[in-house]
Order: sequence, then structure tokens, then C-alpha cells
Amino acid sequence: MRDAVDLITEHWTIERPDVDVSPMAVIGRITRLSRVLEQDLKRFFAGHGLEFWEFDVLATLRRSGGSTGLTAGALNRAAMVTSGAITNRIDRLETKQLVRRCPSPGDRRSVLVQLTDEGRELVDRLLPLHMDNEQRLLATLGATERTQLADLLRTLAVALDDTALD
Repeated sequence: MRDAVDLITEHWTIERPDVDVSPMAVIGRITRLSRVLEQDLKRFFAGHGLEFWEFDVLATLRRSGGSTGLTAGALNRAAMVTSGAITNRIDRLETKQLVRRCPSPGDRRSVLVQLTDEGRELVDRLLPLHMDNEQRLLATLGATERTQLADLLRTLAVALDDTALD
């Protein structure tokens, strides 16, 4: 079984036999798979009237915000986007009545973003469907292979200091 990265590394080995292109076998596959997975997830969420980023914000609020919600700053760190982008995202979700802004009881200068009942119901309805879709995407791998892959990717993430949500 061969994939596009096999062809790419073969070509480089022929053209530049003096350069070790073996890292490309990992990085190239992660990069290409990231694009393929992102496209599939976009299609999945579009089928439910959402952008992938919208579900990401809603799911972050659902799993981390509790009933109090999160500040825009906390959402910003979790989403790894600019403060302007998170403000725009909150605005768009507020327009769809999936989130609301509320004054923080502990700090009058701060605003909390909370899921509306509709937002919470949407996340709760879509999460099992999203997990079924991800199961489908990983169906080629057995349970042991998934565990091995997850462990290897975790090792790489930790080595590259990707250990915090913010």
C-alpha cells in the first residue's frame, strides 16, 4: 500500500540522495491528513448548518464553561485565534441565539459567554453524531492501532510543548 507521501519521498530520494527526507514521512502525512480531516469535518458540520469553528466554540463552552460560561479571553486561548476573531465568532453565535453575553458577577469589567438552551441542546445532539463520524474516519485502524497512534501523537505533542489548552 502506497500513498502520496511515499511518492514525494521517493522523488526527493532520487533528486537529492544526500538529504535524509525520512521526517517527511511523518510530517507530510500529518499535514496532509490534517487537511483531509478538516475538509471532512467541515462537510459534516455544514450538513448540520454549522461551521466547524462554531461547533468548536460551542463544545468548548459545553465542556469547560459549566453554567457560568467563559470569558472571551478564555475562549480565545482555547480556540487559538486572535481576540478580534473570537469577538467575531461570539457575535455570529449570538446572532444565531446559540450563546449570550452576561456580565461577570465577580468583575463588572468582564463579560462571560454562556451557552443558551438552544446552544447546549445543539452540542448535546451533535456530539454523538460527531463521534460517530470520527469513528468512521478511523475505521481502518483497529483498537490497538488507534491506541498506539494516539500514544505516539501524544509523545510528539508533549515533546513540542503542546500540553495546555491555552
